[in-house]
Amino acid sequence: MNSTTASIHLQGIAPLPHLGIIRAVGADAARFLHNQLTNDVLLIKDGQCRLAAFCNAKGRMQASFVVYKRSAEDVLLICRKDLMAPTIKRLSMFVLRAKAKLSDASEEFELLGLAGDAVAHALSGAASAASLSFAPWQRHAAGAADVLTLYPAVGQPRALWIAPKDMAGPAGSALGADVWQLGEVMSGIAWVELATFEAFVPQMLNYESVAGVDFQKGCYPGQEIVARSQFRGTLKRRAFIAQSTVPMAAGQEVFSSLDATQPCGLVAQAASVADCHVAILELQLSVSDVGALYLGAANGPQLSLQALPYALRDDI
Repeated sequence: MNSTTASIHLQGIAPLPHLGIIRAVGADAARFLHNQLTNDVLLIKDGQCRLAAFCNAKGRMQASFVVYKRSAEDVLLICRKDLMAPTIKRLSMFVLRAKAKLSDASEEFELLGLAGDAVAHALSGAASAASLSFAPWQRHAAGAADVLTLYPAVGQPRALWIAPKDMAGPAGSALGADVWQLGEVMSGIAWVELATFEAFVPQMLNYESVAGVDFQKGCYPGQEIVARSQFRGTLKRRAFIAQSTVPMAAGQEVFSSLDATQPCGLVAQAASVADCHVAILELQLSVSDVGALYLGAANGPQLSLQALPYALRDDI
């Protein structure tokens, strides 16, 4: 964390206008999603949630989710709002005879982001408060609400708060959506969005290192490509955090001083707060630690890489 991002006050309760909720209901809802996503949905326990991706047959990510089961027949998937309609349409094509129905449930629930002390405050009345853990991918019940813990950012815990629409929200100071999205970037975990649709296999965004891929589960679309990338040493691209002097946007190309003729990477997700401009970049490993990186063109603004807040796994 550098001095610029260290000055960001990631504390409070944020609106999440860029996210929505897909609901899958029915006797086969969990099994159906289990057969479509990169992570194990059937084995999600009451106190857990999961990071997962939906891929095409070539292993390219079409959407990413935080997913959890409200009950055995009711599953919620949080994802980027700009991909909700096409994702529901694509997933529904595979339902066939399964007893499962998918819908846009964004208007049925209140979805908020919690950061810093707001996480602990929201969980103060939770049934599990005596043994609270801010470890990622945990689900805590707080009355009728669910609190889903995420990876931290700039040294602060983060969580999603989901509750029925008519339930009063948690008490706490307001946090801007732009600051929350900066925290998303600094956590090192990118959402797939419309600008990056089918741009990455999960490992290009480090999903296997942050529990977003289960290599023990059965088949799902693109599973063979994802597994081959992991176990045959063919992965040559990874995600990194970068800072710039100018705003960045998902889908922008990145160039290296080693080769000015073709891009070496792509902006996966970006955020700006005042004069702090950060992004998650997907880069060729061959340029990640040599030469200089530039945004948009070989003569564009220079980018500086920052340390990831988690270790890349090599023990899977």
